[in-house]
Amino acid sequence: MIITHHGKAFFKIQTGDMVLAFSPISKDSKFKTNGFGANIALVSMNHEDYNGADLVAYANKDPFVITGPGEYEVSDIMIQGFPSIGADNKINTIYYLEFDGIKILYLGAMYQPDLTIEVRQNIGDVDMLFVPIGGKTVLDAEAAHKLAKSFAPKVIIPMDYGSDQEKDMLKQFLKESAEDKVTPVDKLTVKYKDIASKEQEVVIIES
Repeated sequence: MIITHHGKAFFKIQTGDMVLAFSPISKDSKFKTNGFGANIALVSMNHEDYNGADLVAYANKDPFVITGPGEYEVSDIMIQGFPSIGADNKINTIYYLEFDGIKILYLGAMYQPDLTIEVRQNIGDVDMLFVPIGGKTVLDAEAAHKLAKSFAPKVIIPMDYGSDQEKDMLKQFLKESAEDKVTPVDKLTVKYKDIASKEQEVVIIES
């Protein structure tokens, strides 16, 4: 599995020829980034910073686009989407899936840290957690850390902490996580065996 960060909460996760795009940035967003071809696009919120499925279309082939809560099976990948609250009371969708043997929980543009009992019960073990930490239109560092810790993931990947969010949120999140010395990487190449023994290790993937 190869993971790259393309700005905001936009991530590409690839194994072989299968490519997943999480919260692609729309062409209408003030944030500009390069697109790529994806088989599946998972949109966390109906907002130009998170709903750019057109950016990951390629070769006259559109990706399978998931835009909200529900259960989906695409190319033998089971994906569950759960509702949560984003900024301005918009619906944000949390995605839970297993890909290349790694159980991924992607929190999208989550703003309120509260989850219903039903949602909690339907989220199983978490190997890799993607959590927003920006503090202005998404969770702040303290709430993000507390929520992340409650899932006991093996790896935590912070996101959405750029110039449009509160200042120094990444620094604060690392302090909350007692991770003072984390060296950012330009991509993360990982297999389950690489993270099987880890406990809430923070990995920063630069955009």
